[in-house]
Amino acid sequence: MNMKTQKLIRLTLTYFMVAIVFVIILYPVIWIIGSSLNPGNSLSGSSMIPDDATFKHYKELFNLEESNYLRWYWNTLKICFLTMIITVSMIALMAYSFSRYRFVGRKYGLMTFLILQMIPNFAALIAIYVLASMTGLIDTHFALILIYVGGLLPMNTWLAKGYFETIPKELDESAKMDGAGHFRIFWSIILPLVKPILAVIALFAFITPFTDFILAKVILRTPENYTLAVGLYDLVANNFGAEFTKFAAGAVLIAIPISIVFLSLQRYLISGLTSGGTKG
Repeated sequence: MNMKTQKLIRLTLTYFMVAIVFVIILYPVIWIIGSSLNPGNSLSGSSMIPDDATFKHYKELFNLEESNYLRWYWNTLKICFLTMIITVSMIALMAYSFSRYRFVGRKYGLMTFLILQMIPNFAALIAIYVLASMTGLIDTHFALILIYVGGLLPMNTWLAKGYFETIPKELDESAKMDGAGHFRIFWSIILPLVKPILAVIALFAFITPFTDFILAKVILRTPENYTLAVGLYDLVANNFGAEFTKFAAGAVLIAIPISIVFLSLQRYLISGLTSGGTKG
């Protein structure tokens, strides 16, 4: 078998595997979109490409008199953006401190983060609920923001620290010789160079409230304060009035802000993920 034939076989197998992965990813997406366009509330008679497609379920979601969907959407977006801003700000400062300075407790602080990132938030549900109850934060979005930020800090601080350490410290020394202080070095020199890793962390932080159900279900109590995950769950949790097609319509709309943020940060993601693991 000559080299040209081997190359053709490898190329054919590569495209075949890509096609399989593409079908696996695209199939459920088409199904959820098709289900949202089917009339009725049940998925048993739904088809992937409905003959009598309707946007009735989308209209019902946007009807303020019949649904709290827009309120849930606003609650989720508010939590997402605040979580993203606080997380990125804290991690940028923490990663800069751990990568550039040597201080008492630095080693043990990093080891603590390493241990904490192995423990998921839902493993401490009882402790989180008791703490939120004692502080009067049950049924508040502020409690969720604190929990999400706390859960995102350990792993992402290590990730960002590795990226910060790829930046030569000679830049800091040159800036100090020119009279720049610590904050000026961080803000004007380091921060523009670490945009890729901060974009990765921002995406992780933004997606977390969209994908979380357990913590939101434990903390939130009233329908007006629900996030999208908890609110949509209620649509299908009622045994006598489960609205699966409306649930599908709501699930489709969730992808819009996530897609916008992903496309906005896409140019930073590859370099941020790969460079963050070069040093530790």
